[in-house]
Amino acid sequence: MAKIKPISYFKANAAEIVRTIAEEPEPFVITQNGEAKAVLLDYERYEEQQETLALLKILALGEKQVREGRTRPAKEVFDELRARWQED
Repeated sequence: MAKIKPISYFKANAAEIVRTIAEEPEPFVITQNGEAKAVLLDYERYEEQQETLALLKILALGEKQVREGRTRPAKEVFDELRARWQED
C-alpha cells in the first residue's frame, strides 16, 4: 500500500522517507495542492520495474510484427544463423 504525503512533509522529512523506503520498499506518493505529483521508490524496485517495462515493450513489438505478417519460419532463421557461424 502506497504511503501518501504532502510535499511539505517530504521537504521536512526527506532523510527519514529515504530510510523508510529502504526498509519497507513501498512507494511514497508525494502530493502538491492535494494532487499526486511524484512517486518515490527504492532503487532496487525501480530497476525491477524498468526491466519489466523493457520486456513488455519487446513483447508488444513482437506482437505487432506478427500482426503485420513480419515473421519467418524458425527453420529458415536457424539455417541462416548456422550458415553465418560457419562463415566465421
